[in-house]
Amino acid sequence: MFLIVTIIFYLAYVLAFFGHFPNSTSIPLVIPTLMAIAPFVIHLANVAFAPNSDSSFMPIVALLNELGYVMIWRLDPHEASLQVVWTYVGVVLYMLTLFFIDRSAILERFRFLLAVAGLTMLVLPLVPGIGETINGARLWIHLGAYTFQPVEISKLLLAIFFASYFVEKNDLLGGVRGRQSIRDTFNPRILGPLLTAWLGSILIMLMERDVGFSLMLFLVFIITIWLTTARTRYLIGGIVLFIGGALVANHLFGQVNERLVTWLDPWKYSNTIGYQIVQAQYALGAGGVSGTGLGLGHPTLIPVVSSDFIFAAIGEEMGLAGTSAIVIAFVLLVGVGFRTALRAKNDFASLVATVFTTMLGLQAFFIMGGVVRLIPLTGVTLPFVAYGGSSLVSSYILVAVIMRISDEGSVDDFEIKANRIRFRRHSLATSQTS
Repeated sequence: MFLIVTIIFYLAYVLAFFGHFPNSTSIPLVIPTLMAIAPFVIHLANVAFAPNSDSSFMPIVALLNELGYVMIWRLDPHEASLQVVWTYVGVVLYMLTLFFIDRSAILERFRFLLAVAGLTMLVLPLVPGIGETINGARLWIHLGAYTFQPVEISKLLLAIFFASYFVEKNDLLGGVRGRQSIRDTFNPRILGPLLTAWLGSILIMLMERDVGFSLMLFLVFIITIWLTTARTRYLIGGIVLFIGGALVANHLFGQVNERLVTWLDPWKYSNTIGYQIVQAQYALGAGGVSGTGLGLGHPTLIPVVSSDFIFAAIGEEMGLAGTSAIVIAFVLLVGVGFRTALRAKNDFASLVATVFTTMLGLQAFFIMGGVVRLIPLTGVTLPFVAYGGSSLVSSYILVAVIMRISDEGSVDDFEIKANRIRFRRHSLATSQTS
C-alpha cells in the first residue's frame, strides 16, 4: 500500500513541477524524496511498536499528507519545505507516542495530569511575552523564529480527560438505561457539565478570539458525554446551547458576523470581506470534473490558500475527481477509526478512539463544508493536507493513539480466537477419551 501511495505522490509531483516549470530540463527530487520516505518510517515504527494495528489506516494518512505537500509546493515552495520539517516532527512524535504509551490504560491513569497540561496549553497564548495574535485570533505562541498553536495539543489532552471522567461517572450522569423523567432532565448533575462546557467555550472565544477551536472543544465534550451515557437529552441540550452560543458570538465578534454574512451572500461583498470565499467558488467552478491540471490553474488568487483554502486549490487543479478522492479518503479514515473503537478492549479505549476519530472527521467536514459554502467558515485546517505545523503534529499524535488502541484490540481478538480453539480441542479430546 505504501508503495502505491509513493507512486501516486511522485506522479503528482512531476505533473505539478512541469505544469509550473514547463521549460525545465531537470527535476529537484531531494526534498520530495524525504517526504516520500516518511510513510516508510511510520511503517517501521508500526512493525516495532504496534505490530497488530490496523494496516489500512496509515497509507490513507500518507496519501493525504503527500498530496497536500504537492499542492503546497505548487503554491509556495518555501512553505512546502517547512511542511516536510513539520511532517518529520509529527513522525517523531508519532513514534514516541507509540513507544511511551504501550497501553491505553496509561492515559486513563494520568487523566488529571493530562487535564492540567491541556488547560495550561489552552491559556499559554494569553501569557504576555510568548503569546501572539495572528489574523485576529490569539492562538499562537512564538519560540524564537517559530510559532505554534498549543491549543491543537490541548484539545487532544482534554478529550482524553473527558473520556476517562465520563466513563467513570457514567452512573452519576444518568448513563444507566431506563425511563427518563422531566425532573431527571433538569437535574443539576445533568445540566451542570453541559453549562460548564458551554461557558468554557464562550470564555475561550472571548479571550482568544477563536471560534473554530471553541466550537470543536464544545462538540467534543457533547459527543463524548452523549456516547458515554446514550442519553439524547445531552445531545439536545448541546444543540440548544450551541445555537445560543452562536447567537452570542454573532453579536460579540465581528469576525463571526462577517463569516455568517459572507456565507449567506459572498458576492455582495466580493471586493471586501467576501473576496476570499468568492475566489474559492470561482476556483472550484474553473476546475470542473477533471481540473485544469496541476500547476496550470490560478489558485494563488485566493488569500491564505495553502492553509485555509487548500481544498479549493485542489478543486481547481484536480477537479471534482481530486476533491472526491480527498473526501473518500477522510470517509475511509473515519470508518477505520470507528472499527478500531468497536474492537477496543474496554470502554475507555473505545470512547477515546471514537472521540478522536470524530474530531478528525469533524475538522475535515468543517473546512471542506466551509469552502463549498455548505456551512460558514470556522477557521480550522484540513488535517494532513493543509499547511500548518501545529495541526499536522497534533494529527499524527491523534493517529498514534488510535493505532495503539487498534493494536490492543487486535491482540485481544487473537487471544480470544486462540482460547476458543484450545477449548474446542480440549472438548474434542475429552469426548474421544470418554
